[in-house]
Order: sequence, then C-alpha cells, then structure tokens
Amino acid sequence: MTEKLSTETRGPLLEPLFASGWEMVDERDAITKTFVFENFVDAFGWMTRVAIWAEKWNHHPEWDNVYKTVNVVLTTHDVGGLSTLDAKLARKMDSLTG
Repeated sequence: MTEKLSTETRGPLLEPLFASGWEMVDERDAITKTFVFENFVDAFGWMTRVAIWAEKWNHHPEWDNVYKTVNVVLTTHDVGGLSTLDAKLARKMDSLTG
C-alpha cells in the first residue's frame, strides 16, 4: 500500500522535482507545475501520453488544459498528501515533454 512521504524521504524525492520547476501547493500537501507547449495538439498529445501511464499506475492527476497550457496538481488522496506515486508521475510527466 502507498504511504504518505515521510520527512526523511521528502528531500531526496522532491528536491529534483523542485529543480525542474515543480512547486509545493499553498496550504496543501501537493505539488504543481504548469506545462506550456507549442500548440493545442502538442498539449493534448502530451496529456494523452501521460494518461496512459496514469491509468497503468492507477494514479491520476488533477489537471486542466487551456489551448497550449496544462496546469497539473499531484497528490495522493488515499493517504492525504504526497506519496512516491506523485514523485513517480511527476518524473514521467517531465520525461514526456522532450
């Protein structure tokens, strides 16, 4: 079962994400990032690729898309905050942008 990130695991898992543009959400144990693409097709294509991984891992983002911009929030509702699944999906999202 997935568990909420401990104080000891937060640094090693989250610091690389912060270095790539992820940020903590104010007043929530969640991370957020805005992805901007060349156009709507690129943004929607990226969301489709992410959706395949999210479904495979049974971990789904909170996100919205307006034209070429996708705003993402990751948290694990089952544990009431951040888990390893959030770090894993964030890394996958970053890797699918290139």
